[in-house]
Amino acid sequence: MGFDSIVQLLAGIALLAGGAELLVRGASRLALSFGISPLVVGLTVVGYGTSAPEVAVSLGAALTGRADIAMGNVVGSNIVNILLILGASAVVAPLVISRRLVRVDVPLMIVVSLVALVMARDGRVSNVDGLILFAGAIAYTWFAIATSRRETKAAADGVVPVPRGWRPVVWDLGRVAAGIAILVFGADLLVASATLLAKSLGISDMIIGLTVVAVGTSLPELATSLVAALRGEREIAAGNVIGSNLFNLLLVLGATAAIAPKGVAVAPAIIAFDLPVMVAVAIACLPIFARGHVIARWEGAMFLFYFAAYFTYLALASSRHDALPRFSAAMLFFVIPLTIATLLAVVIRSARQERLGPSTQEP
Repeated sequence: MGFDSIVQLLAGIALLAGGAELLVRGASRLALSFGISPLVVGLTVVGYGTSAPEVAVSLGAALTGRADIAMGNVVGSNIVNILLILGASAVVAPLVISRRLVRVDVPLMIVVSLVALVMARDGRVSNVDGLILFAGAIAYTWFAIATSRRETKAAADGVVPVPRGWRPVVWDLGRVAAGIAILVFGADLLVASATLLAKSLGISDMIIGLTVVAVGTSLPELATSLVAALRGEREIAAGNVIGSNLFNLLLVLGATAAIAPKGVAVAPAIIAFDLPVMVAVAIACLPIFARGHVIARWEGAMFLFYFAAYFTYLALASSRHDALPRFSAAMLFFVIPLTIATLLAVVIRSARQERLGPSTQEP
C-alpha cells in the first residue's frame, strides 16, 4: 500500500505539472487570438477552470444534502489561494501586478468578501442570496472580457492583427480543456495518495483534513500559478488567484446556495473566525498590490508565513491544545502589529518615491 501510494503521489505531481503547462500555454495563446489581455484570461478562463474541484465538491455536497460543506470549502480555498498560492508564486518569481487588478478586481474581491460575510451573519446563505451572487458572476465575466477587448483595441492604435484561423484557436481551446481535466485528475490522485500515506504513518484524520484535503482542492491553482510565474506569464499567475477567489464566492457559493433546498448553512466557527480571516486577507492584498505594482519575494514569504500560522491555529484549536492561548497572544499582540507597521512603512516610502520621481529611487 505504501509503495502504491508513493507511485500515485508522484503521478499526481506529474499530472499537475503537465496539466498546468498545457493550461497556461493554451490560455496565453487564446489571449492573442481573441484580443484580450493575459490578465483577463487568468481572471476568467484560467481562474474559473482551476476552480473546478471547488465546483465539484460544493455542488456535489449540495445535491447530496450536505450543502453546509460549501461555505467551508469556499472560505478555506480563498484563504489558501492568497496566502499559499500567491505567496509561493511570488517567492518563485516576483509578480508584476497590473493597474486593473489594483483599481478593479482586488477592490471587487474585497467587496464580494464583505457581502458574503454579511449574507452569512444569520447562519445561512439563502437561495435568494445565491441567485444574487450567481448573477454577479455572469455580470463580472461579461464586464472583464468586454473592457479588456476595448482596451486591447485602443492600445493597438490602428495596427491590424494577423488572423490565425479557426484551427489554431480550436487547438488552443483543446489545450485549455485538456489542461483543466488533467489538473483535476492529478489533484484527486495526489489527495487520495497523500491521505493513504498519512494514515499509514499514523497521522490523525484531523491533521489530514486540515492539510491534505484543505489544500487539495487548491492544487490546480497552485500548479498553474507556479508554472505561469516560471514561464514569465506573471499576469496569468496573479489573475488566476484573484479570478479564482471571485469565482469561488460568486459562482461556486452562489450556485450551491441557489440549488440547495435550504440554502447553505454556515457554522458559527466560520462566522466568528474563518470568514473574518478571508476578508482580512483580501484587504491585505490591496496595499501590497498597489506598492509599486509588484509582489516582491519577501512579501510572498510573508504570505507563506501567515499560511503556516493560520493552519497552526486551526490545528491547535481543533485539538484544544494548551499552547493555543500563547500562540494567539503572540500573533495578536506582536506578529500582526509588526507586519502592519512594516507594510505601512513600505507603502509610505513607495508613495514618496513615486512623487519625487524615478531619479530618486534606488536601483
